Amino acid sequence: MEISGYTTGEFSHNGVTRPVFRRGKGPAVVLIHEVPGITPEAIALADRLVEAGFCVAMPSLFGTPGRPLSGGYAAAEMFRLCVSKEVSLLAANASSPVTLWLRAFCNQLHQENGGPGVGVIGMCLTGNFALSTLLEPSVLAPVVAQPALPLPVGSQRAAALHLGDEELVAIKKRIADDGLKILGLRFSGDKKCPASRFATMRDEFGKSFVPIEIDSSPGNAHGIPAVAHSVLTHDFVGEDGHPTKDALDSVLSFLSARLRSVNELRA
Repeated sequence: MEISGYTTGEFSHNGVTRPVFRRGKGPAVVLIHEVPGITPEAIALADRLVEAGFCVAMPSLFGTPGRPLSGGYAAAEMFRLCVSKEVSLLAANASSPVTLWLRAFCNQLHQENGGPGVGVIGMCLTGNFALSTLLEPSVLAPVVAQPALPLPVGSQRAAALHLGDEELVAIKKRIADDGLKILGLRFSGDKKCPASRFATMRDEFGKSFVPIEIDSSPGNAHGIPAVAHSVLTHDFVGEDGHPTKDALDSVLSFLSARLRSVNELRA
């Protein structure tokens, strides 16, 4: 199991071992892939982060690293997740058990890499995981991209954050005590990540939540389709002036501001 240009390692916690792909130097960023796995588009995002001066670590939570997205592949992985004990697709007020592994991994990565702390980018079904990792003190820069859990079945789940009540209280305390920010990304017409979910984040986190919502309504200026979902990967357009490129630039600025030391920022 290899990805060209990336070193392959493993991380174990609580009896669970998963492969991790790493590349780059600089502040550490954990990139959590979408369904169905670490696709070429996810690797391209990791490459962009490396080019921007970050050390990227991609744990493989499911799927086959490097395998391209297809309908059949995505459906098969979704079926596996439906019966998985590690990912809770419908839990409105509880985080998925896999987030415990991710928090331990963030801690280990920080110990290895040093610096102020680590950044985390979660996307789609793993988008909410970036929120959960804030329970780990080393996480300073969470990026919540089109968070799709819980699956928006009914209005309550559509607005939920996939966090337990005690977890939410602890996260809000960290934000207040440490002056943290949360960056959120979604397309305006995305039904997998409803507007009500971002409304809840505004209500709960106030000005500490920084939302970027890209217009995907009919007739929008950039021709973004109504079904657009993955801001940084499958629906990303790397052209100057395109809102997804602007969103990536905002992510890079956010990570730099939170993770680089004063001396690095002045350099």
